[in-house]
Amino acid sequence: MTTTFHSHNPATGSTNPGLFRAAPPDEVDTACLLAEEAFRWMIGRRNTDRAALLDAMAANILALGEELLTTAGAETGLAVPRLQGERDRTVFTLRALGQLVREGRWVRAEIDRADPARKPLPKPDLRRMLRPLGPVAVFGASNFPLAYSTAGGDTASALAAGCPVVVKGHPSHPATSQMVAEAVISAVRDTNFHHGTFQHLPAGGDRELAIGQELVTHPAIKAVGFTGSFRGGTALARLAASRPEPIPVFAEMGSINPIFILPGALAAEAESIAEKIIGAVTNSNGQMCTCPGLVFIVRGDGANLFLDTLAARAAASPAQPMLSARVRAGFLERLHEVSQVPGVEQAARGQPAEGSGTSQPVVVLRASLSALLRFPTLREECFGPSTIVVECDEELDLLKGADAVPGSLVGAIFAAHTDRAGALAQILAGKVGRLVFNGVTTGVEVSAAMVHGGPWPATNQQQSTAVGAMAVERWCRPVCWQNAPPELFPEELRG
Repeated sequence: MTTTFHSHNPATGSTNPGLFRAAPPDEVDTACLLAEEAFRWMIGRRNTDRAALLDAMAANILALGEELLTTAGAETGLAVPRLQGERDRTVFTLRALGQLVREGRWVRAEIDRADPARKPLPKPDLRRMLRPLGPVAVFGASNFPLAYSTAGGDTASALAAGCPVVVKGHPSHPATSQMVAEAVISAVRDTNFHHGTFQHLPAGGDRELAIGQELVTHPAIKAVGFTGSFRGGTALARLAASRPEPIPVFAEMGSINPIFILPGALAAEAESIAEKIIGAVTNSNGQMCTCPGLVFIVRGDGANLFLDTLAARAAASPAQPMLSARVRAGFLERLHEVSQVPGVEQAARGQPAEGSGTSQPVVVLRASLSALLRFPTLREECFGPSTIVVECDEELDLLKGADAVPGSLVGAIFAAHTDRAGALAQILAGKVGRLVFNGVTTGVEVSAAMVHGGPWPATNQQQSTAVGAMAVERWCRPVCWQNAPPELFPEELRG
């Protein structure tokens, strides 16, 4: 069995320096037991203590400086400016959740006072709030080495809730994960938290899948956070459901993120909209969970100009690295499946890739609405730099397309007049977690009002979000205190 592994530079195909050792079973077991011990210890900590931990994590990650960005770039092929934005988003998330914890409002405290004189029976004193579930296993994501990995949104929100975290590092960026993990461990130590509060398990080689399985099935783990493929997310959910004590898995999976362009907007802004869409598709070479996979247009004024502009911008786009050889192979397999569907044709292709890395040009395909409705494979995610333009005969066909698309993280509508978009918006609001007007689907603001979730198959828990204040609530359950002595109330229920 191979228990050591390297990372590779997607841009060059070369092996990065550093040899990493996958965690053996006994280390996984120890990490989970320590997390369980830390959870009991954390129950008595004040909100201000957890806020201080999150702030210290943010400061330590920021202090890693350019070395973190260059390391992540060498392991993912992502550009340094993109990674800098991701690092800053991670730091902002940690600080924002720290402030949320200080305020305490997220626990949804509710106090319903007793009424001894009520007839025919006295009314009891009832007080309710959210309480943490316990240790959380977090799976690092390939496409966001900072914002959705070692100290990303799942880790930050779980710690904010009072849940210790055990991270399964992603095998594609182990050096990046290790750097961030050391920064977090230092923050745990400096804020005097239990050393089991955060732990990082390198995963790769023949142990990659086994480590994930051992984490999800360990009795000490009480919830799982996952960002990745539909296949991986559903497998983990099944595994967690089969435990003697089933636990929740919050999995962000495949998303098609449709864009609908109404005729008025197409006639008025065909070129501008086309440029925005090709920018979204080539952003991080299509390897974002919010990349638009389907674009619906209506034949008529502006349609030809839109298609010509989209094709020209695509053809001028340079090939960019994909995250790994495995991701590129998966993309090419899906692209082949889609391209073989009758009625699908290639509208444009970016500049050819050069060198021995994983670079891949953008591909724009065209299909009719009838083909989309007939062949389900066109309605499944193709993770990478591609999109399908779906041509409709009339405006009412856009509603048929909206009815057919699967659940997604986000959808978008370009409309010159809002009254024409009402019926479409009603359908899409039942299909997505976020609905964008006159803008593209990429870009997720870290905000209390943000929803980064959606119906199946985008996620398996459509009532949740992975971004924003509500993300903390995933790792909690409501508990009610009835007629409890005042000295036994949690701090939040003493009002």
